[in-house]
Amino acid sequence: MVVFRKQVVGMNQQALSRFVARARHAVKLHGTVSVLITSNTEMKKLNLYFRNKNKATDVLSFPAGVSPGSDIAGDVAISAEIARENAKNLGHSISDEIKILILHGILHLAGYDHETDGGQMATQERRLRNVLHLPVTLIERSAAEPQRSRKRAFAAGKKTQSPVGSTRKTGKKRRS
Repeated sequence: MVVFRKQVVGMNQQALSRFVARARHAVKLHGTVSVLITSNTEMKKLNLYFRNKNKATDVLSFPAGVSPGSDIAGDVAISAEIARENAKNLGHSISDEIKILILHGILHLAGYDHETDGGQMATQERRLRNVLHLPVTLIERSAAEPQRSRKRAFAAGKKTQSPVGSTRKTGKKRRS
């Protein structure tokens, strides 16, 4: 199921639902995946509530957990505004960007975690990008960005410092 709370020009629910099914099948993830395309405002609220981070983010994943007889894998939320900006900066369509973010979210639902898995998620994302005919993946461009920034700074004669911070996008529900 795909829900658009923020409309994206050139995308429709049916086509995106077909992509979600293809990506889920390629990842070998069993169960239903729901996708929410929303605003930065809502993503900021979700990120604060589930991850205690008071900022908008591009993608959040919410695994359903293991429950006997359940056919639900989890949910993925995506910021249409960040996706639009990423697509513009990287020179591909917003449709491709949202699909990249969906793939990234589905890999998290399948249990991958690029912060702790020693490159397994990056390898899968790169392989699946080719299978699903998508441009550069989220992990690949995140890894390349610090290097590009250092090269630009070096060329400009500036000192650089290694970036520090988390890029984890997996949401976890708070316990009441």
